[in-house]
Amino acid sequence: MAGPDLSGLQGKPLPQRPALRRILGSVPASVIMYLIIMGLIIYGAYIGAQNMGYNWQWHRVPQYLYSLTDDGFQPGELLQGLAATVQLSVTAFALALVLGLLIALLRLSGLAIGTPVAIGFLELVRNIPLLVLLYLFYYVLGPIFHMNRYWASILTLAVFHSALISEIFRAGINAVPKGQWEAAKSVGMSTAQTYRYIVLPQSIRFMLPPMTGEAVHLIKSSAIVSVIAVVELTTIGRNIISETFMSFEIWFTVAAIYMAVTLILSVGVSYLERRYTVDQ
Repeated sequence: MAGPDLSGLQGKPLPQRPALRRILGSVPASVIMYLIIMGLIIYGAYIGAQNMGYNWQWHRVPQYLYSLTDDGFQPGELLQGLAATVQLSVTAFALALVLGLLIALLRLSGLAIGTPVAIGFLELVRNIPLLVLLYLFYYVLGPIFHMNRYWASILTLAVFHSALISEIFRAGINAVPKGQWEAAKSVGMSTAQTYRYIVLPQSIRFMLPPMTGEAVHLIKSSAIVSVIAVVELTTIGRNIISETFMSFEIWFTVAAIYMAVTLILSVGVSYLERRYTVDQ
């Protein structure tokens, strides 16, 4: 069957996007729209608090962020909570990476028992709410294996996110062309060497964007460990509120801290992704 006649398009410029669409798609316009939306949310919260007769005390918030003493800069309770959140999240993410890679390799192994075990693990973890999983690790497995609440939280986050990370690994590995496998086998490489030197390095550029999203997801998920009183940012925020009754000020500050951390992470990995793409 003959294809469409494109002779009439020869020598003509390609249609351009409408000017309004180009403007709305630009970075400055996106930033402005984001600020407008955030401003409306903050304004709505402010009006609601005013109608409740709420007494704003923003001047008291800085003392929970930092203090300047004779010894210099001292982090406040919220910054100490942020440090605890980062430590918790980094440890959990590192374990999730290892476990997720093992699950992905097990699923791709083609073993009669390996693939069903990996699929069973994925379906089990993905269909259990994170809060229920946390209770299982802390109240059921914790006493059996003598885990304190901190390590129960880390293992909960690691296991939950490893299921999602394993799918990212599997998709990245499958994105590598089959010819790379054949070339590695033709020069006598083992399966482990092929993964280490050929497949995994090439799959990084496919995995960076979703892996960044998963890291951001884990940082936000870490707030749930406050229900078992693990010391981190959300727990400290709740403790400050119970002492000062500054609900709006503290929760807005905690939300801003989480947003700042996730934005910095996203920008940093985007830069790393561009550098990696250029190097390739």
